[in-house]
Amino acid sequence: MQHTDIRRPVVAGAGTMGVTLARIFAQSGRTVTLWNRRQVSLGKAKDRIQADLAVLADQGRLTENPDAIAGRIQYTTDFAVYDTADFVVENIAEDLAVKQDFFRQVCQRVSPETVLTTNTSGLRVTDIAQAVTSPARFCGMHWWNPPDLIPLVEITKGDETGQKAAQLVYDLAVELGKKPVIVKKDILGIIGNRLQYAVLREALHILELGAAGPEEIDAAMKYGPGFRYSILGPLETVDLGGLDIFRSVSNYLFQDLGAETVSPLLNQLADQGRFGVKTGAGFYDYQPGQGEAKLRWRNDLFQKQWDLLKDE
Repeated sequence: MQHTDIRRPVVAGAGTMGVTLARIFAQSGRTVTLWNRRQVSLGKAKDRIQADLAVLADQGRLTENPDAIAGRIQYTTDFAVYDTADFVVENIAEDLAVKQDFFRQVCQRVSPETVLTTNTSGLRVTDIAQAVTSPARFCGMHWWNPPDLIPLVEITKGDETGQKAAQLVYDLAVELGKKPVIVKKDILGIIGNRLQYAVLREALHILELGAAGPEEIDAAMKYGPGFRYSILGPLETVDLGGLDIFRSVSNYLFQDLGAETVSPLLNQLADQGRFGVKTGAGFYDYQPGQGEAKLRWRNDLFQKQWDLLKDE
């Protein structure tokens, strides 16, 4: 099965994520069913989707009549909907036992070819997969809230996830206008939340030290690293700044942050003379002129971003 063959997806869970995902699938032209255990939540979900479509229509962000999109969304509490589902994305409580119980029930009904995904934000896919029959067709599909506005979708391969299923979910995410990444090793927190919670841990530590208050910490993040990271990832940032410089700072700062030593990988690359764009290689390899072009690209986007934000 290809991602274009998915025509009857089921979104499980009518919370904030599930409601928006149902709309995203409907906007892609698919007939989608939003499933939830409680009917009252489905009623609220329908009202929310209709309101969101009205706003999008007023903003000129829809390519068709909002009533046509809404007409492709079905709502049910009946598990029988999984009998005909060809794709499932689960968005229920972030609780391992609850998710496992859900997939045990779903696997009794779905076709063996149905691709199953979980929108867990940090649980291990492999642990959830213990309740999944034919786990090769099961993987993580973590959307970031709000999922219609944040591009990232993290596709996590569990220990038994097949490459075919992971690639199908990746291709589907691309079709839906997202920027997916495939996570090859099943780790708690995936990629984004590990980075996010590392920052949160240090922000709380700075606050507890009394070095700065909440406003100063948030401003430092928004107008420093956060400003930069909206354009560049952390490893790109090191390449453009210089691995030699980042290693020198790491020599005294990592220990203060709680790490025992500088990253062996950072040391290895720096020892090889891979200092980033200035030497033509760092975490990435750069063809002649490519590094300078990336610096110009970065600076241009930084300026455009600041022009948008400076009056906020």
